[in-house]
Amino acid sequence: MTETISKHERNLSAIIHASTFSKYFIPFGNFLLPLILWTANKKEHKFVDYNGKQALNFQISLLLYSLVLGIVSVPFFLGFLPGFLEHGLFDFPDFDPFNGININLDSDHFRFNHFIWPLGIAGLAQAALFVINVVYTILATIRTNEGETFKYPITINFIK
Repeated sequence: MTETISKHERNLSAIIHASTFSKYFIPFGNFLLPLILWTANKKEHKFVDYNGKQALNFQISLLLYSLVLGIVSVPFFLGFLPGFLEHGLFDFPDFDPFNGININLDSDHFRFNHFIWPLGIAGLAQAALFVINVVYTILATIRTNEGETFKYPITINFIK
């Protein structure tokens, strides 16, 4: 496939993938720069069209996964707040957070140990998404510059 793809197409596709790193300098740069480059060149080059869709779909998917992870972790975090539901902010007098299950947590050494579990799990999952983003964006940039087609993992195809 590298014989039919020009150097300009390969470079432009690699720039589209690499431009997703602009999110560290420009707010929403991981969507804006690839979108501008893709829409300006998608009708002229099929390879650029394919790679622009791949890069944008991957970034949208990662944003969706991060939002869902954050939304799912909020109730767990609020459930671990001391006194939040037991005569605290909402004043539920009969609230039993463990439904009769006796869990013995030793909090003598570290008083905020209840916060560690939801924050730790959510933090590790967000860190994993960050590593996946960096590694696969670099791989996509290198492979498209070599003229190979690259498909990101865990991507939902929003743009077809």
